[in-house]
Amino acid sequence: MSERAAPANQRRPDPSSPPDCDLGGRGVLVTRPAAQAEALCRLVAAAGGEPVPFPTIDIQPTADPDGAAALLTAGWDIIVFISRNAVEQALQLAPTALRSQRAQLAAVGRATAEAMERAGLTPSLVPAAGFDSEALLALPALRQVAGRRVLIVRGEGGRALLGTALSERGAQVRYAEVYRRGLPTADATAELTHWRRTLGFLTATSDEVLHNLLALVPAAAHAWLKGLPLAVLSARNADTARGLGFAHVAVAPQPGDAGMLAALCALAAQVPAAPPEAGSP
Repeated sequence: MSERAAPANQRRPDPSSPPDCDLGGRGVLVTRPAAQAEALCRLVAAAGGEPVPFPTIDIQPTADPDGAAALLTAGWDIIVFISRNAVEQALQLAPTALRSQRAQLAAVGRATAEAMERAGLTPSLVPAAGFDSEALLALPALRQVAGRRVLIVRGEGGRALLGTALSERGAQVRYAEVYRRGLPTADATAELTHWRRTLGFLTATSDEVLHNLLALVPAAAHAWLKGLPLAVLSARNADTARGLGFAHVAVAPQPGDAGMLAALCALAAQVPAAPPEAGSP
């Protein structure tokens, strides 16, 4: 988004915003990939904040599209989608085959399931609570998988926990790696003067987002950055953030953009606004 958000008193209330949530005009750094940032930016603006998009992950095509497409079109008992990106990128490679699959379709969480449903896929295995591999592995249908053929659709180099656990339970597991996550070429140096005046909050939806953010921001500004309140998607992300030195961290109570907004609102209630900082990085 290139335009500044309208003043808080000119915005219409958003029904998905938590009640009594006011971000007080403070800037919120939205670090999602560019194609997935718009919804959270809208929620932030509706809650009285100024969304500041700065993607820290660049979603790129897989290095082996033919190999991934061949796996997606093969016969499977269960196909597991690890993220919204996995859904979107897989459908670009094999849309007809995926929509005609007879396999059980699994989603790692509700946001991934919603992306599948919008694309015409019907997931039957979705955790009722939680949105990670651990929550998916707790489903009864994935406890008895001996001899079953399972395809895990993910980005290159994803977590090994799900595949390892299913293999230990006797499943025949393969991976269709349908995209790559890259570091954007953007340089945060030019943004820092504006950020120091306006930013009140940060967001991060994965450990990789956090590491990339620190890679893109000059080291001289890290201490300031780590002092800003940070909303993350999971307890695992929170542990990573605290290990990196972030001082004020809140975990989304539910997956997706509404959960991230709820975490931001909790931070707004806990952490008073800091005075503007006009110094250079």
